[in-house]
Amino acid sequence: MLGSIEAGGTKFVCAVGDKNLNVVDRISFSTTTPEETMKKVFEFFNAYKDLKAIGIGSFGPIDINKNSPRYGYITSTPKLEWKDFNFLGAVKKHYHIPIGWTTDVNAACLGEYEVGSAVKNDSCIYLTIGTGIGGGAIVKGKFIEGFGHPEMGHILVRRHPKDDNFQGWCPYHGDCLEGLAAGPSVEKRYGMKAQDLGPDHEVWEILAYYLAQALFNYTLVLRPEKIILGGGVMKQPQLLEMIKKEFMALLGDYIEISEIDEYIVKPILGDNAGIIGGLILAKEACK
Repeated sequence: MLGSIEAGGTKFVCAVGDKNLNVVDRISFSTTTPEETMKKVFEFFNAYKDLKAIGIGSFGPIDINKNSPRYGYITSTPKLEWKDFNFLGAVKKHYHIPIGWTTDVNAACLGEYEVGSAVKNDSCIYLTIGTGIGGGAIVKGKFIEGFGHPEMGHILVRRHPKDDNFQGWCPYHGDCLEGLAAGPSVEKRYGMKAQDLGPDHEVWEILAYYLAQALFNYTLVLRPEKIILGGGVMKQPQLLEMIKKEFMALLGDYIEISEIDEYIVKPILGDNAGIIGGLILAKEACK
């Protein structure tokens, strides 16, 4: 049996599955304080005495540098209770088994790369647009990362003409991509949650404009074979086509994308991408 933890800023999901990535049990609960949340994590996994490994995909930023004294920590997160929390250390203290450690978006990216939308591709990007915006990238089976993991949600984008008055909400950068296009930006602008606004509301045009710029930049820098868009905001059915249309307009004739509907897609694994990715991390940790 393998364990998987998808640690989101809003919600934790824990699961147990077999070596074929079949999920046999799972639980989800709100992300509160580290003490309360980790207690629920341990209560869930304590019921499984035959766990061989656990894979963790965590909200961040996190330290993934194995040479760092803070490897395994959540670092400069706006969730202040979790800042400088030794996540990996807390899990290792309870379970003396191999543990895989990466970001939540890297885990989702891994799931889609191995058994989802990008299974036939050598490279892909997974971008989640929800409470925050984050991205992971894989090339030939390896995560793209240097001294740390990518922070794709905090790039700068041009302002939409209809959006000049909104200052953005990112506590670090104000009007970065996350500050302008993540779910909370909608409520900050209009006083209503995204799901309560109609499909013809101007906000979708604005968000598509920002997200298309991000994909344009990622395409120019990394040239991935596929871009996968997940997260709660992407559950708006009209948004994907709006993003693709804006993306193609930005691209012009500079780079040829022959099949846009095959290039920018939604995750085949849906909301299970992160959990499946965590099971794959656990499986790899056993090697």
